[in-house]
Amino acid sequence: MTNGQRAMEIINKYGFDFSHIPKQEIIDLIQKEIVNYQPGSSEYIRLLCGYLYCLGDRSDIPLLEKAKYNINMDVGCMIDREWIDSLKNGGKETQFTGSRQDIIDGFVSYYKVFQPEDEW
Repeated sequence: MTNGQRAMEIINKYGFDFSHIPKQEIIDLIQKEIVNYQPGSSEYIRLLCGYLYCLGDRSDIPLLEKAKYNINMDVGCMIDREWIDSLKNGGKETQFTGSRQDIIDGFVSYYKVFQPEDEW
């Protein structure tokens, strides 16, 4: 299964109603990817980390940082630093960080039109 297909599988399973997405399942999937990284999985890991941001709080910062900085440069570039900064500052808009709601809206908007690369 390709990176894009794996991402679509997650989108189809969980959707974007964050009040009904089990946070622990997302955490488990991220931890699994960190331990067993599959080359070409940057988009999939980005999606999982985005879900965790949308569901998360300050306690999730270490896992997001681990995914961003400890897998490889490709994955690191895909995970938005803004998500980490937003969790650190309580979701407040700053000069360099949008409001938590704006960031979530942008994430949802991006993935609502997402298509796996083999469908382009």
